[in-house]
Amino acid sequence: MSDEGVVDPRRRRLLIITTGLGVVGAAFAATPFVKSMMPSARAKAAGAPVEVDISRIEPGQLLTVEWRGQPVWILRRTPEMLNSLKEDVSLLVDPDSHVDSQQPKYAQNPTRSIKPEVLVLVGICTHLGCSPERRLEAGSESGLGSDWPGGFFCPCHGSKFDLAGRVFKNVPAPINLRVPPHRYVVDTRILIGVDQKGAA
Repeated sequence: MSDEGVVDPRRRRLLIITTGLGVVGAAFAATPFVKSMMPSARAKAAGAPVEVDISRIEPGQLLTVEWRGQPVWILRRTPEMLNSLKEDVSLLVDPDSHVDSQQPKYAQNPTRSIKPEVLVLVGICTHLGCSPERRLEAGSESGLGSDWPGGFFCPCHGSKFDLAGRVFKNVPAPINLRVPPHRYVVDTRILIGVDQKGAA
């Protein structure tokens, strides 16, 4: 009888052991690669909502915080600033914020905010992603002429936005500054990154 079809039991055991060790070794080798594709704790934190205390922001002051690596402006508007929003409507591309991607539904109003006096904006120009300068003062004091109503100016290409982040006509930026999802935790604290429905 020929021994060709018979496998030595010792050899079979050795084959099973080496195959098993190979599988375990491959799993260990693959682990760092798989882990490297998962977001780090720092990356997760960068995308997490940011809670901001707004109790110390005085009327007319602007606070900048970071959310998802972007500057977010929180401006406490004065009554004069709010009045200017009614006066500059004819100068704006989209005064009623018709483009839904510019703000959540609850900020689709003339002040683009939940509470009229508190504005929350992503401080990135909608033209090429520069960060506009604050030119909150109205008139020639701003350096933008006596008819300037107050707002934001992008010196890179000349885009202008009013005190609700609405873009002026005849500038490179195509749409208004973005209002991020946000909600009030209490009257003096805002959670940026999550809105009333919990959506990001």
